[in-house]
Amino acid sequence: MEHHNGEPVLVVVSAMGKTTNALEKVAEAFFEQRSTDALRQFDLIKKQHLTIAKYLLVKEYNACVEQFEGFFTEAEWLLHDRPVREYDYYYDQIVCIGELLSSALVAAYLRECGLDAAWVDVRDVLRTDNNFREAAVNWSETTELNQFTITPLLAAGKLVITQGFIGSTHENESTTLGREGSDYTAAIFANLLDAESQTIWKDVPSVMNADPRQFPNAEGISALSYDEVIEMAYYGAQVIHPKTIKPLFEKRIPLLVKCFLDPNLPGTIISNQRVKNLPPIIVRKEQQVLIDFRSKDYSFVGEHAVGTLYQLLERLNLKPNLTQNGAISFMAVFDDKPEKLEKLATQAENLFDVQMRKGLTLFTIRHFTPEKKKEILGDKELLLLQQTQQTLQAVY
Repeated sequence: MEHHNGEPVLVVVSAMGKTTNALEKVAEAFFEQRSTDALRQFDLIKKQHLTIAKYLLVKEYNACVEQFEGFFTEAEWLLHDRPVREYDYYYDQIVCIGELLSSALVAAYLRECGLDAAWVDVRDVLRTDNNFREAAVNWSETTELNQFTITPLLAAGKLVITQGFIGSTHENESTTLGREGSDYTAAIFANLLDAESQTIWKDVPSVMNADPRQFPNAEGISALSYDEVIEMAYYGAQVIHPKTIKPLFEKRIPLLVKCFLDPNLPGTIISNQRVKNLPPIIVRKEQQVLIDFRSKDYSFVGEHAVGTLYQLLERLNLKPNLTQNGAISFMAVFDDKPEKLEKLATQAENLFDVQMRKGLTLFTIRHFTPEKKKEILGDKELLLLQQTQQTLQAVY
């Protein structure tokens, strides 16, 4: 923070490591009506955050714990009830607690260090529809609320701390923007505030051409274009949320990806400048499901049948990672979301014979070379292969 020399800064905070995963387990236990298990798991999350606050804070400790208690009550009020709505609704109400806790802790610590930090509940600003887990932003209302809430704080010299990933509906129900949505939240505010730049702090030196946990020889990329990052995000690269780029592109705001473990590293700059000679960019997605929608009577799978199928996907809020159209079949690959995929299969059986195959892996290689294709795919038994001049996708 000391590098910003009093310039207006808004900080968007994610949940602490593994907290979102832990809260997802709480949501699952609650929805399966294992209330004792849900409350027990939530109690572990409470204790973890209270312990960190105890060791991190002195002057701000009591105020921070009081704020925590409000968030705990918000979740426990729900967990003592019974589920009567769809899972995605409860997911958002429970999982959002992670960002609220972490951001309150960060704001308290900054005040402890003598900085004039103002905590803002992003749900009072970022208005969305009620498409839970993949909420769409209401830009006009969010713009108005931002001018009323965030802009005056920045003008007063405050260091504004808020949450990524979450928003709220008109009924004040919490929503989320999709996993890794904090990047997108920051881009929304960068756009609304006409920011000079946006910086995302990660635990890697820069944007890499592959996940270093999966590929130890992954190499850093110093510069990328908006176009390339959108493609990477579309195919499942976890570095940037898929929706992050559009708000930045609209106002030509550069995006920096920096390493919080070593802020002196140059990182990656993402801008409107086209970058040539990129290395092969590899994305591996596990736990994929291949569904084969096959004509029942050997008639062609034409535009009408496929169009009806896409309408069904839209209603279920399902997005295929790969599709392939044949004469009498339409194949699609999805992330494994059992509840939604079972609904899809059941409803699609009116039109198709449906076959589902789980436990698959989807590889995407951008800017592939014959050598890289052979290295990655080797002798694997491929169920589906698509290849264009720049991008190769394979399911095995």
